[in-house]
Amino acid sequence: MQPLVESVFYWSDLFGTTVFAFSGVLVAGRLRMDGFGVIVLAAVTAIGGGTIRDLIIKADTVFWTADTLYLWVILATALLGQYIAKLPRRLPWYILPLADAFGLATFTIIGTEKALNHGTSGMVAVVMGVITGVAGGMIRDVLAREVPMVLQREIYATACILGGILYTCSLEIGITPLLATLFGMLGTFTLRVAAIRWHLSLPAFSLNR
Repeated sequence: MQPLVESVFYWSDLFGTTVFAFSGVLVAGRLRMDGFGVIVLAAVTAIGGGTIRDLIIKADTVFWTADTLYLWVILATALLGQYIAKLPRRLPWYILPLADAFGLATFTIIGTEKALNHGTSGMVAVVMGVITGVAGGMIRDVLAREVPMVLQREIYATACILGGILYTCSLEIGITPLLATLFGMLGTFTLRVAAIRWHLSLPAFSLNR
């Protein structure tokens, strides 16, 4: 069972990498960047968060240096994405947000699990899960000279926090890793999809002058 779970996790991670990279392609296209700019935004969005996580927890190797398939997936997405984004017939509007929510849930739990495996506390592991899920998009938005979405009213990082807490708490009370993973991913995915469906957002902080 364990090898099967790891395989599903791995391919889900690659799927999330593809979705996040494609979001970088869309931003690059909106800003009329050249081919190199497209690849850069695709890459930082897809692997930026995991890279920062691995450096902070002092992993033996940064994950994409040990498995270059991630780089090939990003390159293929950057190249094909430029063509797909221009197709006259596009997918329904909700497909990409749903895929992004699934990728976010996968990245969050992978980041949280990896941090726990490197001996961090539960709180730190949750933070690492959030970083894995959102840091790449933040870098993308900064390079695009935009206020990162995660720093606005979007329920995005909050969904990561919920998933990370559900995962770590489930393990603490003795739930099996498989069920803990399902709870954590479902928590992140459900909250993010609910926010999209019903336009939920956090209250904004404003100084009235």
